[in-house]
Amino acid sequence: MSATSCDAPRPFAEPWEAQVFAIVVALQDAGIVGTAEWAEVLGAAIRPTAAPEAPADYAHWLAALEVILDRHRIADRAAIDGRRDAFLRAAEATPHGQPILLENGPGPADHL
Repeated sequence: MSATSCDAPRPFAEPWEAQVFAIVVALQDAGIVGTAEWAEVLGAAIRPTAAPEAPADYAHWLAALEVILDRHRIADRAAIDGRRDAFLRAAEATPHGQPILLENGPGPADHL
């Protein structure tokens, strides 16, 4: 039996991982963040939580991206924290298998 495209490993476990990856690539392509800065910030995100041989997962990428967005004043820490909190509220309120929509989450929506 031959392998099909469905058997191929997926590079991203979830759509948000691909989105984080795409944002980082776009920031690098635009010259906003260089590879040395990205490596430094990602390394700092990984260091406190992982063994030295553990690979970075996209939660580390997201944490590093939040630092970059704040550092380069693309989004301030309060806006980043507000968006993350809104997502978590919406995720909690969303039935399993349904798309998570920020506007469906309970709580204040003034930061959306």
